[in-house]
Amino acid sequence: MKNTLLISALIALSVLFSLNCFMFPDSYEELSGKLKSEKIEIQTSTNKGFAVVELFTSEGCSSCPPADELMAKLQIENKDKNIYFLAYHVDYWDRLGWKDQFSSNEFTVRQQQYQKWLNLYVMYTPQFIINGTTEFAGYNEITLSKKISDALATQQTSNLELSAQSDKDSLAIHFKTNLLEKNTNLFIATIQKEAISKVARGENKGNTLQHVQIVRQLKSFVLNEKEGNIAIEKSKNFNTKDWELIGFIQNTSTGKIAIVTKADLQ
Repeated sequence: MKNTLLISALIALSVLFSLNCFMFPDSYEELSGKLKSEKIEIQTSTNKGFAVVELFTSEGCSSCPPADELMAKLQIENKDKNIYFLAYHVDYWDRLGWKDQFSSNEFTVRQQQYQKWLNLYVMYTPQFIINGTTEFAGYNEITLSKKISDALATQQTSNLELSAQSDKDSLAIHFKTNLLEKNTNLFIATIQKEAISKVARGENKGNTLQHVQIVRQLKSFVLNEKEGNIAIEKSKNFNTKDWELIGFIQNTSTGKIAIVTKADLQ
């Protein structure tokens, strides 16, 4: 009998750790709903700190829309703060009946990299990661706001300047920074500011989802100099009104983001 129970437990654990997503129990969702009703204010400081808030999400995940909504809410309420929001739509939910039009295996691979950097056992959605060093599961506004406030309070000495010139099929980017360290790359994220999707199948069947800060492509460049020129392919339908470029320097060994900025689009 004991052996049977042990085998059953091992099978259950193997199934759990093979999952590519994490669903929150009703008790957690009820608690999150109560917490979201409270007024939370993100605190700033004089340290010139920043917060890069990366969300891994999917239209095929029923727990993701509240996280998307929370990110949109925080973006509206904190436009004057040094906070940068990026939403990556992963592709591992696509096999469950609905293909997310914004999903990419490239973003799944990035989340897998964070799993290694942060020594996590499982990968799941929705997942927030702040400045590449701390993560948060779900859509609890109190917890996320506290983590963002902590990031903004960090002393900042590095700087990064980006300007981009639009050509026919590409964007020519000039960068300048005072940071040049081993194992650091410059990442350029092409962001579609907002979009609406009507989901016909899967866990969000029948829902109309509103998205913000959708990462459409993410390009990485090894930093060998403090100033230089790079180029990226222009995304389809790119324009300076509805799109933006966010650049950040990240340690490729630890995942820590050292500095971030928006490109001046010319």
